[in-house]
Amino acid sequence: MSDGLSGIRVVLIDDSNTIRRSGEIFLSQAGAKVVLAEDGFDGLSKVVANKPDVIFVDVMMPRLDGYQTCALIKNHPDFRNTPVVMLTSKDTLFDRARGRLVGSDQYLIKPFNKKSLIAAVLEHTKQYEDVNHGN
Repeated sequence: MSDGLSGIRVVLIDDSNTIRRSGEIFLSQAGAKVVLAEDGFDGLSKVVANKPDVIFVDVMMPRLDGYQTCALIKNHPDFRNTPVVMLTSKDTLFDRARGRLVGSDQYLIKPFNKKSLIAAVLEHTKQYEDVNHGN
């Protein structure tokens, strides 16, 4: 079960239907419970309702972009330790620096594949478990 994501809750926030669908398929096949949101506002309410183990946030979204969404999640006391992975099609030093400033834990370049998506979840949930099972 080492490559399985059974019992792991993921919220994927992206305004692209294609990205949401492929993310849902990849993660669901690996056993994760996936909740989808199509913008930052929708995403924030789903994060609060579902208390995910990992959150994926698209950088470029209308209304509330990924940086603002990530900052709001990280500023919330219940979610400041929840890993946030930024999804982006443009990977520049500036984007990475801006992501770090708002507290993102990782950058994943789109289009992602099943392997990279699952690897990101496993990396962050292992760290998350190490932190949370020590108390």
